[in-house]
Amino acid sequence: MKNKSTTVIGNKSFKWTEKTFVMGVINVTPDSFSGDGINLDVDLAVKKAVEFEQHGCDIIDVGGESTRPSITYSNTGFTPLEVEKSRVIPAIEAISKAVSVPVSVDTYKASIAEDAIRSGASLVNDVWGLTKDVRMASLVAEAGIPVVLMHNQDHTFYVDLLKDIINRLKELKDNAMNSGIPEEKIILDPGIGFGKTTRQNLELFRCLEYLNDLNSPILIGSSRKSTIGKILDLPPDQRLEGTAATVAISILKGVDIVRVHDVKEMMQVVKMADAIVRRRN
Repeated sequence: MKNKSTTVIGNKSFKWTEKTFVMGVINVTPDSFSGDGINLDVDLAVKKAVEFEQHGCDIIDVGGESTRPSITYSNTGFTPLEVEKSRVIPAIEAISKAVSVPVSVDTYKASIAEDAIRSGASLVNDVWGLTKDVRMASLVAEAGIPVVLMHNQDHTFYVDLLKDIINRLKELKDNAMNSGIPEEKIILDPGIGFGKTTRQNLELFRCLEYLNDLNSPILIGSSRKSTIGKILDLPPDQRLEGTAATVAISILKGVDIVRVHDVKEMMQVVKMADAIVRRRN
């Protein structure tokens, strides 16, 4: 697939057929669903980022607002812009100076993304696929940086789960391209855990290989998600093995990036899975 060959993020070229890339999560929030929020402790964020890089992480994703569905869809859970900025911007600025890997900002708000890009972010990870803020698409296009477009919705109704997700991702991609974002700068995420029931998430995992027809790199963020918790009856900080299973299956299905909280452990899963699936030795 021609457009899955290479994407430049920051100062690094991502050759998608070469290996599975790892995005490490740093939540500078007090209420992360995964229990790993570090709030305003910039030094701790930098320490974590440096450790991620040492373990082989390819991208570091920094977010300042919990995007768990119950909060994302609730006005009462909205984080004020200034609060989110006070969490995200100092962390991105410090992290981007401390590591050589690209830094991503996890936000759907143009104002946050704009300041984050100025502070060193070279990728925007938008859980609403550039649809929640009318300025976001033009901002990303003008900045000339890549973007992750995630499938998301505020309900769990589908006529045909896979077809509906693929069609929506196509729409998001077309909208981004019509806004001036080149196709090679677009990464797609089917949104595990967002607008989907546990049964629907499992079905999506079974069908991930069909997303490759979208001709864009595919990112999966399944780490510590509630589907794993419901299947295994475990809290977020005990979902390591369940996450490993979803990462391995995602790689088997052709996913290009896995977004994880436990970088050291998941790097081993990725290397082992790549040795089998991509014949990397």
